[in-house]
Amino acid sequence: MHCFPHVTGCELAENITYLGRRGVFSGTSGLQIAYLSGTESQEEPTPAYSFSSKDVTELKSSLLSTPNFKGVDILLTSPWPRDVESFANSPGEIDTKKCGSTLISDLAASLKPRYHFAALEKAYYERLPYRNHTVLQETPQHVTRFIALAEVGNKSKKKYLYAFSIVPMSLMDSAELVKQPQDVTENPYQKLQKRAQKTKVLGCAEEETACQFFFDLNKHHGKKRPSDGKDRGSSQTKQAKKPPQPTGPCWFCLASPQVEKHLVVSIGTHCYLALAKGGLLPDHVLILPIGHYQSVVDLSSEVMEEVTKYKSALKEFFRSKGKRYVLFERNYKSQHLQLQVIPVPLDYTSEDIKECFITQAQEQQMELLEIPEHSDIMQVVQPGTPYFYVELDTGEKLFHRIRGSFPLQFGRWVRCFLYPSISRSPPFSPTLFLPAFCPYLPHPFPPFSLLSLAQGAVPGTDAVCPAGRCWPAVPCWRSLSAPTGA
Repeated sequence: MHCFPHVTGCELAENITYLGRRGVFSGTSGLQIAYLSGTESQEEPTPAYSFSSKDVTELKSSLLSTPNFKGVDILLTSPWPRDVESFANSPGEIDTKKCGSTLISDLAASLKPRYHFAALEKAYYERLPYRNHTVLQETPQHVTRFIALAEVGNKSKKKYLYAFSIVPMSLMDSAELVKQPQDVTENPYQKLQKRAQKTKVLGCAEEETACQFFFDLNKHHGKKRPSDGKDRGSSQTKQAKKPPQPTGPCWFCLASPQVEKHLVVSIGTHCYLALAKGGLLPDHVLILPIGHYQSVVDLSSEVMEEVTKYKSALKEFFRSKGKRYVLFERNYKSQHLQLQVIPVPLDYTSEDIKECFITQAQEQQMELLEIPEHSDIMQVVQPGTPYFYVELDTGEKLFHRIRGSFPLQFGRWVRCFLYPSISRSPPFSPTLFLPAFCPYLPHPFPPFSLLSLAQGAVPGTDAVCPAGRCWPAVPCWRSLSAPTGA
């Protein structure tokens, strides 16, 4: 770069133009191209062949200050953005956590290019398109496609050219512009943005505290210093976060005397499976956390992992019976999470099931929205928010944000429309359901499966599962308190 006659840009030869260190180039068609040359540098002053955070800030400001700015058509950079492979296909031998630039990630997140090209790593990589908005929280926006190109004439014959057709954003219909492809993923720079925001907030807090020290020395906040001169509050060992405790009797906490323990099918380390007391079908089951959690979005990663294991086991079990399942959760006027899992005939397509839910929701003047692929409920709603959630065994999801009243039996109503000819029948006994379900439990499952009791073993003995998948029997659940690890 230092060999160019003018670092601000110049024509090198006919039809070959060096754009300069940074800026925006607008073609006669209206195509807008943002560019940033060189590699990231922390040096001051910044070398001519590098860029600094100041360059990124000024480039962002020149565009973000434009009225009704939606993004740019193309972004050209030398380095790859840091973490670009998050939520997407692997770039192979390139480790973006070591080679990527966080400044480029910040630039891409702010400018929202439709296409982002980089070539510093001399490798070809076409990432899955990612969205530039938060689903169900922000207005839909266009997607970004990141393409890395190899060097020209490389011996490995890696791709160094990329041909594509593009209509300038300014000339496109809004609905066409924001269309989301099937393989779209979450934005890979979310964590970096949150981290930067947190650092900014902490920096402001520290600055405010420093100022306060000088102008208000007489105020007293917080805890009084103990008489022995030690800050006891900070010396205590940090405890692992525990689930909140119920404010009153809970019918679903496993250690509670109110729980219907005779319906329990299987107990894991963090979750348990039970037959529904008022199920519409004999094999209507519930997945419930052992600890007191109100909704899926409140679950810890360990609990969520075990919920996923139970869902996988139920999927295999129902498929073996010529069925598939529909799962729904109502986080409204309930204090303990209940994931209702109801089987439907295997020949019901996903579209059939979704259409049934959406149609019934419309009759109740409710809007059920589909959560895009590669997203989950935890990304679209905050803990404490009332909602109704549907999940198919294919991973497809529907979501309704409850803002007023909500029919408590909505999920059951839809179930009746899916099975209009079937009246409610008494549930299976665990002694009938568990022997059939046991072979589909993950192996080994935590040591609280109750198959031995279902097979007629005496509570408290060392009888084991004939299938070899369960651990030895545990004491009868009628006297069972919460298992270790709950």
